[in-house]
Amino acid sequence: MWILAWVELPLVAVLLAVGLFLGWGVGAQYARARRGWNDYKAAKNAVPGARRAAWLLVRAVTTKVGVIALLLVGAVAYAAVGPDHERAEPAPSPSPTASTKAGVQER
Repeated sequence: MWILAWVELPLVAVLLAVGLFLGWGVGAQYARARRGWNDYKAAKNAVPGARRAAWLLVRAVTTKVGVIALLLVGAVAYAAVGPDHERAEPAPSPSPTASTKAGVQER
């Protein structure tokens, strides 16, 4: 311990405190960097699965929109063919027996 003979005890204590403080700061930053790197690797590995899931959702929505559009086009085409009353037969006229049954007497 020949070096301690040249340096006084309070200076050694201050140097030790500064070293501990700097070591604590560097260690905390290293731990943060390792956590960030691990999070980055996990996110990078999860991207292909998330991308695949996103495309599957887009495909499902596109399919549903396509089916709804086809149904709407079919409904419009059916309505554009023409009204049903042009093809329907004329309505039957009331019979004389129906009016007598209802309480109306013929003259």
